[in-house]
Amino acid sequence: MTEVTPPAPEGHRALHSPRISFEFFPPKTEEMERSLWETINRLAPLTPNFVSVTYGAGGSTRERTHSTIARILKETSLVPAAHLTCVGAPKSEIDDVVARYHEIGVRHIVALRGDPTTGIGTAYHAHPDGYQSSPDLIEGIKKRYPDIEISVSAYPEKHPESPTIEADIDTLEAKVDAGATRAITQVFFDNDLYLRYLDRVRARGITIPIVPGIMPMHNFKQARNFVTRAGTSVPDWLAEKFEGLDDDAETRKLVAATVAAGQVQKLAKQGVDTFHFYTMNRADLVFAISHLLGIRPQGAQKAA
Repeated sequence: MTEVTPPAPEGHRALHSPRISFEFFPPKTEEMERSLWETINRLAPLTPNFVSVTYGAGGSTRERTHSTIARILKETSLVPAAHLTCVGAPKSEIDDVVARYHEIGVRHIVALRGDPTTGIGTAYHAHPDGYQSSPDLIEGIKKRYPDIEISVSAYPEKHPESPTIEADIDTLEAKVDAGATRAITQVFFDNDLYLRYLDRVRARGITIPIVPGIMPMHNFKQARNFVTRAGTSVPDWLAEKFEGLDDDAETRKLVAATVAAGQVQKLAKQGVDTFHFYTMNRADLVFAISHLLGIRPQGAQKAA
C-alpha cells in the first residue's frame, strides 16, 4: 500500500516522517486575511511538500487566489500549487490565468473540472469555447508549459456524477495520460474505502501517488453538510463521537484532533507516507496531527 516518494533531503526532516501538504482557501475579508496568514506562519515551519490554494466555483475567487499565491511566493519559502478549473470560461481566458501563474513562478497546478455553476448536484455544461473536461485542461496546460507539475482529484467513493467506480477510474486514467503526476483524494473517513480504491487503481496500472485527503472536523455539523454534498459518506460511529457537543467547541476540537490523528496513524501503519490536509484555514488541529506523525518545525523555514 506504500505511496513511494523520494526521500527528504538530508536534514530536512526525519526520514521516517511522512510528507505532508496543506490546502487553504483565499480570504474574503481583511480579518480572514489576517487569520489565513497566522495559519500559514504557524504551519510553514513544518516544511510541507507544497501548499495549495483553492479556486471558487466558476472562477469566482480567481483574483483572490492569484494574490494569495503571489504573496506566498514573495514572502515565504513555501511551494504554492494553484487550483484551476475550466468552468464557465473559454480556453483563452484559462490560458491567460495559467500564463500569469507561470510568469510569477508557479510550477504546480491542481487541475480540476470544477463544479457546475448552478451548484453541486445539477447538470454540468462545459463552456462551448472552453476546455471540456479535466483531462482536456491538463493537456492544454502541459502543451504550453511542460515544466508545470499537475495534481488532480481522486474519489475513493467515486465522483457523484460517475455511474460506477470503474468509470471513475477511467477518468483518473485519462488525467494521468494527459500529464497528471499526483492525485489527491476527496475527503474520506473510512480508511478501508481508500485502501480498496488504491488496490483498484493499482490493478489498472496507474502508478502515480494517490495522496489521501484528510479533513479535521473543526465544526462537525458544517463539515458533514459540506462533504456529503460532494459524495463523501459520514459513518455513524463518527457522528456519535460529536453527539452533545454542539455548544462545546473546546471538546469538539479535542475529539476532532483525536479522530483525524487516529485516521492518519492507521494509514501510516498501512504504509501510506504522504498526506494532504484540508486545513479550512486553521492551523491548530493540523499542527497537532503533524506532530503526532513525528513532524517537527524546522527553524530555517521563513514565513511572512
